[in-house]
Amino acid sequence: MAPCWWLLLLCIVYDAAATKMKIVEEPNSFGLNNPFLSHTNRLQPRTDPSPVSGPPHLFRLAGKCFSFVESTYKYEFCPFHNVTQHEQTFRWNAYSGILGIWQEWEIENSTFTGMWMRSGDTCGNKNRQTKVQLVCGRSNKLAAVSEPSTCVYSMIFETPLVCHPHSLLVYPTLRPELRTRWDEAEQSLYDELITEQGYKKRLQDIFQEAGYLKKTLVNESDAKPNLTQTKGFESLEQCMTAHSELSEEIKRLQGILERRSIPYHKNGSSNTGSQPESLVTPTRRGEEDRHLRGDTGARDEH
Repeated sequence: MAPCWWLLLLCIVYDAAATKMKIVEEPNSFGLNNPFLSHTNRLQPRTDPSPVSGPPHLFRLAGKCFSFVESTYKYEFCPFHNVTQHEQTFRWNAYSGILGIWQEWEIENSTFTGMWMRSGDTCGNKNRQTKVQLVCGRSNKLAAVSEPSTCVYSMIFETPLVCHPHSLLVYPTLRPELRTRWDEAEQSLYDELITEQGYKKRLQDIFQEAGYLKKTLVNESDAKPNLTQTKGFESLEQCMTAHSELSEEIKRLQGILERRSIPYHKNGSSNTGSQPESLVTPTRRGEEDRHLRGDTGARDEH
């Protein structure tokens, strides 16, 4: 009877080995604050996302998420919220983390060109960050993901919401008072009262006030002037040179105002005439006022 029992046991083992094991192909549900994960395993953002901002017609994307799977990785883009990456393998230490939290817009040539997701998971001595470029497409979908440099990711998001040629212009999205400031900056640049660098600085201030760009945090030590490092003139010759350069600049600005028939007041020393004349804000006559549109840069002649 013993051989029969051994034969029966071998048959059972053979049948079990021949049966294929069912592998669950559907990945687990990942994401920020997933209620099905233990508290220690949930993704923990290091900062809160910035408020929703930018073109109002894009606000309808808030609260939605779009996925893209490449190889063994699943990427998820949630506009105005975060970007995450999940390794879809059964390794015990498979990566699931945050590639960035919504922070600010990238603006070039007065146009919204991308969404920056920053302050992601730690990567060496820096944090992961992602730039999401918005391009015209027939449907809302995350179309491509790449990593141009270590821990800096690039995504392409297709949407019909940006297909109109003016859909990403910054100027129309601003409050009236900020548009007025932009117009004034345009006029000052045209009149050569400010430099190109000064013009860009004014626009940056406008974008920051609108909430499109994050304001650069200044350390308390940097905010206080360091009087010990204040440099003055080391010689009378340097002082005279600076005086001469300032006088020439004032003459240049006076020439610009005179060529454009813009009245101005000048104050100077009537005794020696050696002190540079100081200009006050020019007063433009109503009939000579011109309005510049910040969206296209074109001039309206009135």
